[in-house]
Amino acid sequence: MINKVGQIMLYVDNQDEAVDFWTKNVGFSVISEETNGQGMRWIEISPTKDSETSIIIHNKEVVAKMSPGLNLGTPSLMFFTENLDKLYEDLSNKNIKVGEIVNMPTGKVFNFADNEDNYFAVMEKSV
Repeated sequence: MINKVGQIMLYVDNQDEAVDFWTKNVGFSVISEETNGQGMRWIEISPTKDSETSIIIHNKEVVAKMSPGLNLGTPSLMFFTENLDKLYEDLSNKNIKVGEIVNMPTGKVFNFADNEDNYFAVMEKSV
């Protein structure tokens, strides 16, 4: 039986730029970086060192060659924050594309784009 989400695979064109985006702009940390000795490299990032779920950044081109037919699209991710307005302002001040803040029945939400125009959502929610 599955009891938690462990890792989310994010396939990007430029791993180094993606890591820079997530660490410098969004505040994630690099947990590990690995290579398999055959040209495949992956970087694990997460919002905190003790997060139960992490994101693994893979090179889209390398994965496509190794696993033809694999869906390399961006996963639809919803992140949580305790201070949505502060995060919105911070990302906006870093010239990151952000959508309008929307009031949903479940709380305030906005989306943002990474450097490859992949969009992600953030919801204000106490953890």
